Amino acid sequence: MTPAGDTGPNAIAAVLGRAPIFSELSERHLKSLAREVLVRTLGPSEVVVKRGEGGLGFYLILSGEVEVRKGNRRLARLGPGQFFGEMALFDSQPRSADVVTTRPTAVGVLSRWEFDAFAESHQGVHKAMLVELARRLRETDQSLSE
Repeated sequence: MTPAGDTGPNAIAAVLGRAPIFSELSERHLKSLAREVLVRTLGPSEVVVKRGEGGLGFYLILSGEVEVRKGNRRLARLGPGQFFGEMALFDSQPRSADVVTTRPTAVGVLSRWEFDAFAESHQGVHKAMLVELARRLRETDQSLSE
């Protein structure tokens, strides 16, 4: 969570550092990446991403809360420091679910092209991201098999 709704680069860097895919980056690298993040402020019940749309970027929840939905089924509820859309950093395939705010929410948006430029100059970013993607895939696989 950002202090008192702060969405400046230092606050964004702090939230990025708590996200597993960026937790191994130095404070200097986190601040550099934070400068590439665009902040969007949304009201309750606003669609952040829509299932079927092309994915162009990654979203980091700075404050508030979102639900990840597929049809009428709620897949997840995410809050400050959590993220979604990380697969869009690798390809532009359609989004697999809707993401809708449940209350006033601020998200940081990192586009694929901004991330690519950053990752090219920072070793280890892709590896940490793959570990997190594998964890999420296993979690999804296990929930589907129950």
